[in-house]
Amino acid sequence: MAGARRIPVWLLLATWLLTRLVLLLFVFKVWVFPGPDVTSDVSVIYQGWYETLRTGTFPQGDVTWQYPPAAALAILSPALLPFLQYAQAFFVLACVADLAGFGLLLYAGLRRGKSLRGAWVWVVGVPLLGPTVYARYDLMVTAVAVAALLAGMRRPRLMGALAAFGALLKVWPALLLVGAGRRRAWISAAATAGALALLFAVSMPGAFSFLTAQRDRGTEVESLGSLVFHVARHYGWEGRVMLNYGSVEFLGPYVDWVSAAALFLTVIAFGWLLLWRVSVRRLPPHALADAAFVAVLLFTLTSRVISPQYMVWLVGLAAVCLCFPGSRMLLPAGLVLAACLATVLEFPVYFANVVASDRLGVTLLATRNGLLLLAALTAARSLWRTTVSRPTATVPPQTARTQETLTPS
Repeated sequence: MAGARRIPVWLLLATWLLTRLVLLLFVFKVWVFPGPDVTSDVSVIYQGWYETLRTGTFPQGDVTWQYPPAAALAILSPALLPFLQYAQAFFVLACVADLAGFGLLLYAGLRRGKSLRGAWVWVVGVPLLGPTVYARYDLMVTAVAVAALLAGMRRPRLMGALAAFGALLKVWPALLLVGAGRRRAWISAAATAGALALLFAVSMPGAFSFLTAQRDRGTEVESLGSLVFHVARHYGWEGRVMLNYGSVEFLGPYVDWVSAAALFLTVIAFGWLLLWRVSVRRLPPHALADAAFVAVLLFTLTSRVISPQYMVWLVGLAAVCLCFPGSRMLLPAGLVLAACLATVLEFPVYFANVVASDRLGVTLLATRNGLLLLAALTAARSLWRTTVSRPTATVPPQTARTQETLTPS
């Protein structure tokens, strides 16, 4: 991607159009994608929530509803296209969100001092996940996160508001603030989150029931920790695989130990991020996006659940990082793209093999999670070296002037 700017923009546009046409043909079932039907979540689960939400209440009795209150907006959004069936409207709106993210990255990449590498990461990475990416609302959340990070350097208040809105859509965009060096971003985020949370709390019953919806879930079969049980099944482990809390999980002996270990690793990741934040010496323009990318990588990797659609979060953040020529996230971004390819193979193409814990399924899963682990380690190392470690050479004056001061404003 080093020569991304030299590649004609029309080729970038043509690639987006062609790949997105293919995705739409798959979700509209003109073509059949291998593996289980990934669109059933929209036509069954999402549409069921839609019927409940339109009555003015959240699906409080449904343990599969595990989302913050603003997620209702994504689930209700197909009402904007009443001339289409619910699932059809959702797929179209997912494509619109895809176009919005691409447009933001293209606009940013064409500005002076920026790069089109980020737009290429988005164009290539999204379709690598297959039709699943249009059959979940994560693409909509990721487009909001991309907008927040691109606004971060010049408009911290807007960045804070968008990050807060994203967090009320699906929690993880709160991590976009990890690298924010200006108090205005944090104050704006707090004000926006407070106002929206209050609005949902007083207008729709059950807005925060999601906070207790995942207490008893097991370890999802695609997570890093699940590899323990995939191997243990071949040595007589007596647990089982079943649909639980909306995902396929391992349940049985020692699952709570592995889940606790995942939580411990999440705490370790949080501690590292806190140490990084208090150790920062300099924040170059790309540090905001780099820090967000590292934070989401770490928390995704250590989660009890790594659903395929989570990968689009990483694609979006990697794309923003590579809009900045100074970012050193090229290798981690490449590893994330490789992990996307492994992801579409393990789900949905060979998901039956993953559930069965056979050699092919375990190999694909270990490859995907190994790539994510390597991406997280290399990204964290690069972030530390560019923002904390003492520079080994004199910084050119023109570069020094572009670095963001750490003085709050």
